Amino acid sequence: MIRIGLTGSIGMGKSTTAAMFREMGIAVWCADEAVHRFYDQGGAGVAIIGALHGEAVRDGRVDRARLSQWLGEAPERFALLEAAIHPLVEADRQAFLDRAEAQGADMVVLDIPLLLEKGLEVMVDRVVVVSAPEHIQRERVLARPGMSAERLDLILSRQMPDDQKRAKADFVIETHRGMDHARRQVRAIVESLRS
Repeated sequence: MIRIGLTGSIGMGKSTTAAMFREMGIAVWCADEAVHRFYDQGGAGVAIIGALHGEAVRDGRVDRARLSQWLGEAPERFALLEAAIHPLVEADRQAFLDRAEAQGADMVVLDIPLLLEKGLEVMVDRVVVVSAPEHIQRERVLARPGMSAERLDLILSRQMPDDQKRAKADFVIETHRGMDHARRQVRAIVESLRS
């Protein structure tokens, strides 16, 4: 089973690209979706976050805005958060891989925003980086509700620069040339790996 690591900085179009792999019938595990499940009501991460910062939990779920604010006040807290949540994420990813293997999948996609930053490329067979020019990235991200230039800069400070990611990629998908172009690139990657 070929493991494709899908990554890219914020605003590059990674979620849209992951959906294109799904359209081709390839199972996708998304780190962000896993964390959202853990933070939702009844999620395994709610009590963990509550122990780190009680005010970040409201109505039985993690209030992501409050959690972000707390992290932004002291960026060294990211390490605490990651150490607390990482075992849940790792177990969820392994369960996904076990299911895919049992179902006879020939390839899967692991959508991990910090794949290269965390050295996780060692667990995949190919790295696919989703990329777009910086001005388009900023435009996309700043159009999101509740996003500010300061918050974007904080996020980017934790991410490897795009040119470094591209240099480490086996494949680069450029998302600024339209959906059809991106879809053709995804199809070409899948076909080349299958052959």
